[in-house]
Amino acid sequence: MPRGARIQGWLEQLLHTHDTPARTAFAFGLGVFLGFSPFLGLHAILGLILAFVLRLNRVAVLIGVYSNLPWILPAYYTVSTIGGAALLGVDIQPRVLEQAMMSVSSASWRHPIEALKPLAPYFWAFMLGSTIGALLLAAAAYQAALTAILAHRRRQAEKPPANDSGL
Repeated sequence: MPRGARIQGWLEQLLHTHDTPARTAFAFGLGVFLGFSPFLGLHAILGLILAFVLRLNRVAVLIGVYSNLPWILPAYYTVSTIGGAALLGVDIQPRVLEQAMMSVSSASWRHPIEALKPLAPYFWAFMLGSTIGALLLAAAAYQAALTAILAHRRRQAEKPPANDSGL
């Protein structure tokens, strides 16, 4: 199936759900929150678990989770960690990112935790900053999804019924 058709299928399932627009928008917002949360590597698993437990639209949650694309990750988590550090009063050393990148590139597969040691002092800044960022993005995603779903449903309601007379 072509990529465009797959995306259109997901959007159709998102917009034609039998759930209320608010619950569908909440599912999408929850996915966005998880996608940008500090729980790297657990986004999709947490999203599916919460979707099942809360009986939310799983497609909406997963679309939200995967709105955090790989090329966004470094910039988002860097900026959110800087924001968290500012809130916590943590001083970020000028060359810490360069040291962390060197540490990651020279890390052994046997000792992957060693690569994270230069970043250890910034753990709470990372947690706070990315959680606040995720909450802000989730709120915006909820509002955008709700607006889009309601607009789509209004357009669907305004369409004249299809003529099934076979003529």
